[in-house]
Amino acid sequence: MASMNITPVQSEKDWEKARSIRTQVFIEEQDCPPDEEWDGHDSTSRHVLGWAHGQAVATARWRTVPYDEEIVAKLERFAVRPEHRGQGYGTQLVRHVLDDARRAGFDAFLVHAQAHLQDWYEDLGFKATGRTFDEVGIPHVEMVRRDAN
Repeated sequence: MASMNITPVQSEKDWEKARSIRTQVFIEEQDCPPDEEWDGHDSTSRHVLGWAHGQAVATARWRTVPYDEEIVAKLERFAVRPEHRGQGYGTQLVRHVLDDARRAGFDAFLVHAQAHLQDWYEDLGFKATGRTFDEVGIPHVEMVRRDAN
């Protein structure tokens, strides 16, 4: 697995890089409408960038949401540039975001996974809740991970 350096988005320049990755992956590659991608939650989310060979190649965000009568960390917008996939960067990104949310005091995590990634998220400790839905024409499955206290 290639190693990736993951840093918080802290400047306008970082944010431009995160937006560029999400635009390429979600809007251009997956045909997500821009108004769905830029959903109004970015300002209340924590964002990270993954760096390889001096380039920003991946991004993700997490935010707090109410779920099942508690407040949980919802992990979202995991995106790796196509030419950098298959090197373990997505797994590193998920683990980093989980650790970041744990440091903020969370032990319950929610993800709306694209259905074709369900097994991958299961390998990372998430369990499907049985709720499935379409989001911008892409099948999704709701998944939760709870860490022991």
